[in-house]
Amino acid sequence: MMMFGFRRGRARPIFALFLSILMLGIGLLWSMSAEAQSDFEPTRFSVEVQGTGPDVILIPGLSTTREVWRPHLEVLDGHRVHLLQVRGFGEDAGVNAEGPIMDGLVAELAQYIEAKGLDQPAIVGHSMGGFIAMKLGAQHPDLPGKIMIVDSLPWFAVILVPVGSEPELAQVEQQAEMARAMLLSMHGRDVPENANDGLLSSYTTNPANLQTLRDLTGDADPRVTGQLVYELMLGDMRQGIANITTPVTVIVPHRPGFMTPETIRDFYARQYAALPAAELVLIEQAAHFVMVDQPEAFDAAVRTFLAD
Repeated sequence: MMMFGFRRGRARPIFALFLSILMLGIGLLWSMSAEAQSDFEPTRFSVEVQGTGPDVILIPGLSTTREVWRPHLEVLDGHRVHLLQVRGFGEDAGVNAEGPIMDGLVAELAQYIEAKGLDQPAIVGHSMGGFIAMKLGAQHPDLPGKIMIVDSLPWFAVILVPVGSEPELAQVEQQAEMARAMLLSMHGRDVPENANDGLLSSYTTNPANLQTLRDLTGDADPRVTGQLVYELMLGDMRQGIANITTPVTVIVPHRPGFMTPETIRDFYARQYAALPAAELVLIEQAAHFVMVDQPEAFDAAVRTFLAD
């Protein structure tokens, strides 16, 4: 009797040879796939890696370069630090120059973690970076080991309405579109160094820090800023954060004269109501760039976060 064109007596050794060749081919494919993964380079962001030890990923905020983290690297001694920078902030915009950005950022961050073999890295994100960390934790709950969110919200639109009010999506979308259009119109135009001083001065409690904030945000592509402003204003993660399973710390700055510490803590607690286990850490005498206003207090919070 013939079997697949071979006599029965020869079927087993020939089948074994065929199986060996097949498995060799699969092994080569696996090897090629693993090599392709390890060689993965993101297009939405760039990464600077330094140090050795457990992995920590640092994500800056909107329009901000990775230099915002530079003064705080000493507190991360004994860790391998991945300093992310969104393309368009301090470097060429590349693929971020057109179209949606946020979902691509999160997808590439997940791919980066897997491709580089990072074992549940700690993630620290400021503002927009905190939102990216939230989305990563919600969509890929097995990837991060712990998350620190530095003055960020699950939905940025809540700051557009009085405390306790609910944003109306149609109005938010209109405001978001206007903000994006305004920023897009600035592309290619010369902008004076102090053009954003009014906004930046509200991000710090110390006027002496204004030049630092100019340096951190002054080389941002308005096309990228505009698109991300639009997406952040429309991105409501208030329920989505319930999917995060890893420990979360939220750094809450308290600016004197703005709200009482109790009021500001209560405001943030309501925004993170779907994540009741999140730990809120209040840092006094600080505005949005809390790590610039209160570097020692911020470093102390990072030490505690990494030690827990």
